[in-house]
Amino acid sequence: MTAGTTPVRLKNLIAGRWTDSVAETTTPVFNPAHGTVQAEVPWSEPEEVDAAVRAAAEAYPAWRETPVAARARVLFAYRELVGRHAKELAEIVTSEHGKIITDAMGSVIRGQEIIDFACGIPTLLQGDSSELTGPGIDCVSHRQPLGVCVGITPFNFPAMVPMWMIPLAIGCGNTFVLKPSEKTPRTSERMLELLAEAGCPDGVVNLVHGGKETVEALVRHPQVRAVSSVGSTAAALATYRLAANEGKRVQALGGAKNHLVVMPDADLDMTVDSIIGAAYGSAGERCMAISVVVAVGDVAEPIRERLAAAAGALRTGPGMDPANDMGPLITAEHRDRVASFVDQGVSGGADLVVDGRGLVVPGHEDGFFLGPTLFDHVKPDMTIYTEEIFGPVLCMVRVPDFESALALVNAGKVGNGTALFTRSGHFAREYERRVEVGMVGINVPIPVPMAYYPFSGWKGSFFGDLHVHGRDGVAFYTETKVVTKRWPRPEEVKGPDFSFPQST
Repeated sequence: MTAGTTPVRLKNLIAGRWTDSVAETTTPVFNPAHGTVQAEVPWSEPEEVDAAVRAAAEAYPAWRETPVAARARVLFAYRELVGRHAKELAEIVTSEHGKIITDAMGSVIRGQEIIDFACGIPTLLQGDSSELTGPGIDCVSHRQPLGVCVGITPFNFPAMVPMWMIPLAIGCGNTFVLKPSEKTPRTSERMLELLAEAGCPDGVVNLVHGGKETVEALVRHPQVRAVSSVGSTAAALATYRLAANEGKRVQALGGAKNHLVVMPDADLDMTVDSIIGAAYGSAGERCMAISVVVAVGDVAEPIRERLAAAAGALRTGPGMDPANDMGPLITAEHRDRVASFVDQGVSGGADLVVDGRGLVVPGHEDGFFLGPTLFDHVKPDMTIYTEEIFGPVLCMVRVPDFESALALVNAGKVGNGTALFTRSGHFAREYERRVEVGMVGINVPIPVPMAYYPFSGWKGSFFGDLHVHGRDGVAFYTETKVVTKRWPRPEEVKGPDFSFPQST
């Protein structure tokens, strides 16, 4: 948007129609690089939430009966459209989130890979069968859809995370209501326009804007069968408790505090490059960002020196400029929150090696920028260690040996991702086997699984039983029905049998 342009008021998508909300309350959508408002998001009223769910419920019977091959054809068409419009989607992501354009493009492509996986839904929905489970008795199982499913998505991946959910949900025969983040809603709108262009029938996927009240109304709605959400640990736990109390299936992804352990034998050039990208990419606004470096033994001094030089050399500015390494934070309030953590780190006694506070980007003085920040000599009882900062702040902790590093990581209350950098196969095997974290990288700093494996946080990083995407995703969006059957000849029919059925 150009300066002086009136922000557009966004609409809900209900039963195939983009509809003006009756809500009076709105929240602004910023361009973080400029600090300007580009859109207004309505906080939808309860009757609008109800209308979106009812539209999905009304579309469900016909969509459930649509042959799985026909549903797959919609997904194939959607995949092609997302690929054709990937640059456009990435530019929307950058304009409303702030991450650099190459990072935004990468997130769109990773989302497209979930669609690739979902295109195989005819095979993924195959059940099992067994002959002669008893005399003349056969057994078969079917995977059948649940009904109306809800997705609550975060601001930091407005393209990728909805693509984690929607393709698998509708491929399995469900219908869907999406509640995107009120901070980055425009990407989701464009994605649903493309889904309609791909041939998805009206009402199969709906979108309703809003905040916490909208989430609660969706989770409580009696026609909603399953809820998938991504947010902070506190938000994830609240969603999980509410959904479980309402008897719904739920997967709630929470926060993280991801550690990268550096052994003394690690390749330092590769390790530092990996840490810098994983810590400061997307301005640290990733649930898989590396926020703690655990330096083992005498590797601490050389790794600190190299990290300080690399962080200090990063170029921060608007995400649309491909020369920049890091963009702004999502809002002014969040930037100030991250800066307050830096203040607490200094007052708490940590060694501030690189200070990103006070960064001003020429020509973008109103943008929400904070530069790369690095602390050393961080202790596990410091606030900057215990809290998820969700910004470009990297903490370095020093430990004497491998066992101390492993114990430090395992003591954490969250367990999303972790990494070990080493040349030792022994330590690599010990770490991947014993670490209490769901996603582990060995010389890989951001071990986000590919589409055919689940995104599998542990402890306070995930609440639920079945993880996002992969075969877990198929299982989450379906129920298994087991059919035991026989076709006896008339002479085989006998009187009642009061003993418990046996296989022989």
